[in-house]
Amino acid sequence: MQANNDPFAGKPPLVEANGITVLRSGKEILSNANLKVRSGEIVTLIGPNGAGKTTIVRVVLGLITPDRGVVVRRPDLVIGYMPQRLSIDPTLPLSVGRFLILGAGRRRYSPDQQARVLDEVGVGEILDTPVQAASGGEFQRVVLARALLRDPDILVLDEPSQGIDVTGQADLYRLITRIRDRRGCGVLMVSHDLHLVMADTDEVVCLNQHVCCAGHPETVTSDPAYIQLFGKQVAGALAVYHHHHDHEHDAHGNVVPHDGTQGSHDHHDHEEGPHG
Repeated sequence: MQANNDPFAGKPPLVEANGITVLRSGKEILSNANLKVRSGEIVTLIGPNGAGKTTIVRVVLGLITPDRGVVVRRPDLVIGYMPQRLSIDPTLPLSVGRFLILGAGRRRYSPDQQARVLDEVGVGEILDTPVQAASGGEFQRVVLARALLRDPDILVLDEPSQGIDVTGQADLYRLITRIRDRRGCGVLMVSHDLHLVMADTDEVVCLNQHVCCAGHPETVTSDPAYIQLFGKQVAGALAVYHHHHDHEHDAHGNVVPHDGTQGSHDHHDHEEGPHG
């Protein structure tokens, strides 16, 4: 149940999935699951391996037709998708710029457009670099830039921090939040990095082949179903931050409070949990 002070109350969903059930070999791998994402909202799917997180993402994307349930997408919805794994043949002569527009079909993106999205994700200097020469962190940002090139209404990110060290993971999640702040797009994200994604997630959906619990991070981490799934130790150790949404970010990621004064990017006006 949404809190009365839900900042997204009244916003129509970009995408809404209701009663989603998916069968494999006659067995339910996802049962009666509900999900919605609104403009400017970050929704994070969490749960153990095999919980159905990637399955419901594929249903939302239209890659899987559910056995029961419906998905309603806003008309003309543009989706930017960052898959869980994407490997490039090491012998393929492919620059970062060429990779960005690979599979674009009839769409035409100029080098300036490519450079802009690479700048936005912090790797503008590698436009002409071979994809294989990019580090793990750089490559994930390039894949994110590829999703942004379409100017999406919603970003769908399946385990975006795969193959990145802890410092890089934290930087990437902060970047995703800044992108949301600047663009106002919705974000649907699958993640195992609970201690990192809780900082700026607006809604958490906990899956274990069905929706165990859902709501704001503070609500979910105290829910008995969440504690049963992840254990008291994990639930108690998570530092949950509540984002007041009392500022915006400029093009460089710096905080601009609503009074118009410039602030430091590190001041997010979050309330820290006991281990923050």
